[in-house]
Amino acid sequence: MIQLTFASLQVRDLEASKAFYTNKLGFEIDSTNPQACVFKYNQGQASFAIRTPLEPLDGKELGIGVALWFAVDENVDELKEKLSTNGVATTGPIIETPFGRAFHVKDIDGYKLTFLNSK
Repeated sequence: MIQLTFASLQVRDLEASKAFYTNKLGFEIDSTNPQACVFKYNQGQASFAIRTPLEPLDGKELGIGVALWFAVDENVDELKEKLSTNGVATTGPIIETPFGRAFHVKDIDGYKLTFLNSK
């Protein structure tokens, strides 16, 4: 294997998750169908999907142990403030990682999204 080319997250409510990613985080929809929605970020440099469950969830907690990392061009302090103003709860302060400055948010199903600026 040389590269992960795509990720898809199972969500409980496709429409609610679609609204969170577009209205709260500013992701753009690339394509959609009744079972899934593909997002693009940063003019399509990153993409992933949310989808209806592939199997019954039966009360299982989603998002445990899953984190998607997005490299961003903008200042993470400003991005964190922008997302907070838009009603997105972050899961802690901006941190220094071996890869650069980053912060985390959780989506409505508990998936952790990390926004990282390596500049």
